[in-house]
Amino acid sequence: MTRALLVIDVQMEYFSGMLPISHPAGSLERILEAMDAAATHKMPVVVIQHQAATPDAPVFAPGGPGVELHPQVAARPRSVLITKQLPGSFTGTALGGWLLEQDVDTVTICGYMTQMCCDTTSRQAFHRGLSVEFLSDATGTLDMANDAGQVSAEQLHRAILVTQAARFAKVLTTQEWIASLAA
Repeated sequence: MTRALLVIDVQMEYFSGMLPISHPAGSLERILEAMDAAATHKMPVVVIQHQAATPDAPVFAPGGPGVELHPQVAARPRSVLITKQLPGSFTGTALGGWLLEQDVDTVTICGYMTQMCCDTTSRQAFHRGLSVEFLSDATGTLDMANDAGQVSAEQLHRAILVTQAARFAKVLTTQEWIASLAA
């Protein structure tokens, strides 16, 4: 098994912007632990950064403060930085080709938001024939409300984890994943 850690959209929009992540508590710390474990095990780390298509976008505007990587993620080693404009990290990016060049057959998903870019990227990886690991405590989301209704961050997060485990990914805690690296 050749793994790569995908660190999806750990950007300032989720900390000081319009989309503050609220569940699960400590998700940033778990993401950093996963990045450190990947570095220790000489595993490729792919940092993925969302950027809106236009500078007047309300979130992730190019050049705006929300698009910046969280400083603790930016300071850690990475193998490659991939910029995307859509929820799926494979769509319109070099990610698929890069993973192929590295002979990666398993991707581990961490980052934000659970139900959006993490879920979409996991499904895309599964559709490409990759094995997927989804870190339950190193992904996160926030309460959502729109014309369709409302859902708490905890309910939304849990629903995605259950769906991922049903078909697309092996769902693990960060500590379970780190232990599997040593095995």
